[in-house]
Amino acid sequence: MITKAAIEKAHEKIKPFIHHTPVLTNSSINEMVGAELFFKCENFQKIGAFKIRGGMNAALSLSPEQIAKGLATHSSGNHAQAIAFASKTLGTKAFIVMPENSPAVKVNAVKGYGAQVIFCAPNQPAREEALNKIVAETGAEFIHPYDDDRVITGQATCVKELITTVPTIEIVFTPVGGGGLLSGTALGAHYFKPTIQVYAGEPEGAADAILSFKSGKVEKAPYVNTIADGLLTTLSERTLSIIREYVTDIFLVSEAEIKAALRLVYERMKIVVEPSCVVPLAAVIKYKELFKGKKIGIILTGGNVDLKKFADWFND
Repeated sequence: MITKAAIEKAHEKIKPFIHHTPVLTNSSINEMVGAELFFKCENFQKIGAFKIRGGMNAALSLSPEQIAKGLATHSSGNHAQAIAFASKTLGTKAFIVMPENSPAVKVNAVKGYGAQVIFCAPNQPAREEALNKIVAETGAEFIHPYDDDRVITGQATCVKELITTVPTIEIVFTPVGGGGLLSGTALGAHYFKPTIQVYAGEPEGAADAILSFKSGKVEKAPYVNTIADGLLTTLSERTLSIIREYVTDIFLVSEAEIKAALRLVYERMKIVVEPSCVVPLAAVIKYKELFKGKKIGIILTGGNVDLKKFADWFND
């Protein structure tokens, strides 16, 4: 069980290696949705995403002997960067399995931190097979992108900061992929302000979490087709159990709604964000009648964008 004390300890442990990211507001967006939105800008975080929190906490939890053998993971991007950064910081090797269709900006960043990248087919069995081979050959410590208490505990530090910055928030929204951030946020909210309701936004084109949330078992998405490339993984039993206990609801949004929210953030807030991290905003806009007059925290999860894709996102 992840405790309040564990989250507090993780926060102190990772503080020297992360940014305490700002919280921004926008009066135009507030007026549009009829609520007060507070954006926790993890797009300004080290490595450009919240993933450094969990990755760094997991790495710092290892013994010197484990660290010396190197770190390994599989990830399409932001967790890969987190482990690569952690490895460089700790002076050890990183072995990162990435799908061959991973965004170039994320692959280049992982390589930039000195990690060895091993490409695989873009599916979960291929990821796991390649990862298992690397671990067997090197003895490197595997840090899972989300199915790991150390990682979830690190991700929980984000909402802890948000609550400290904006103590009056009533609701927190995150995107959901594998559920590491959502489960960490749900636990953090429960421990640091139990009255907060936690919600998630999910793309229609990767809608596994909402099915799992309803059925109580890990489900697969009926189809996968979304620009929110950071949300393609399915929940684990670990993250699902936390989410079902502490999350109020999950909302689906379409590709058109994601693109509209992305355009809104770019045009009104003037900040660079990934499609994945505007999914919660798209959900708040879509269901604004449910959230009228509320104070809502939204975690903007990252800003690692392949600029070549702008034309595809905004050509309609």
